Amino acid sequence: MRTSRKPLEPGSPVPARELTSVFGPPVAVPDRERLVHLQFRRFAGCPICSLHLRSVVRRHAEIEAAGVREVVVFHSHPEELAKHAADLPFAVVADPDRRLYAEFGVESAPRSLLSPRAWPPILRAVARSAREIARGRERRPSARPHGGRFGLPADFLIDAGGRVVARKYGEHVYDQWPVDELLALAARARRTDLAERGL
Repeated sequence: MRTSRKPLEPGSPVPARELTSVFGPPVAVPDRERLVHLQFRRFAGCPICSLHLRSVVRRHAEIEAAGVREVVVFHSHPEELAKHAADLPFAVVADPDRRLYAEFGVESAPRSLLSPRAWPPILRAVARSAREIARGRERRPSARPHGGRFGLPADFLIDAGGRVVARKYGEHVYDQWPVDELLALAARARRTDLAERGL
């Protein structure tokens, strides 16, 4: 399924809203005090999403210290997502109707899994997930996940004024910002903000 909405570009406005987190209080986007890293992932328990999110979890304190709030969206129902995301230290949002996906121009396509660039991380993710499930540390994902398996990732960095300052639309299932790139983008956004305010 491809969306008809055009991709958002840097400088695009993001209307203020509160997103319902599966755990914890509602999440304001934009955040008045911090940048928001809005991540779009696939389905609850997705091994490939988990592989990437573990790298974010490991460096979450560093990301927060850089003035960035993590918000991760999945196209799963809240009840299913709650089974898989309880240990994540950031806001997790369920969007089973894909309203946010459509608004932000995030699409699904078979190339998410068919791109040869995706195959090595897919193999690593499946092997990692199988180990964790065997040890009882993770739950097995649904055999037929809500919203399908062809979701593409997307990343948006949104400033306190509600502008997209950077964005990435993934070309395959494991094509997202690594933490180092996120931190570099956040530092650039802060420098730009200070320059615009003449500080």
